[in-house]
Amino acid sequence: MKKMFLIASVAFLMPATGFVVTLAASPAGHIITYDVPWMKVKTGIWEGKKEDKTCWYKLDKNAKLWWSADGKKWTMVDDGMWPDKDGKWLKIGEGKLWWTADDGKNFSEVPEWKWEGPKGEWYKFDAKWTLWISKKM
Repeated sequence: MKKMFLIASVAFLMPATGFVVTLAASPAGHIITYDVPWMKVKTGIWEGKKEDKTCWYKLDKNAKLWWSADGKKWTMVDDGMWPDKDGKWLKIGEGKLWWTADDGKNFSEVPEWKWEGPKGEWYKFDAKWTLWISKKM
């Protein structure tokens, strides 16, 4: 019982100190984790899905959203929204990152401004809308 409490405590507290990935859990209940570093995305472009096809997104200097099917020709996204891996729609507004799970009826601020990309990578914005990525290596 004490082991389970300790494991639960560690699992709860570790995300507060950084992004943690669970590599394996042994039959004895031991959890192996390591911190995955955040790296600045120099291009500011992140991968997404649009109608089940890979596409790319980026922000311009005014935090307006653009998308591309080939990474060369870019089109402004009129509603400014893009989907995360779980189907929540994200958008930027009032200087914050928001998401909705009900097709735009209700929005809430995205915790830590992080979302998961289509291949399990994690993205986040900082206060200056700089894009960062963290992925398994």
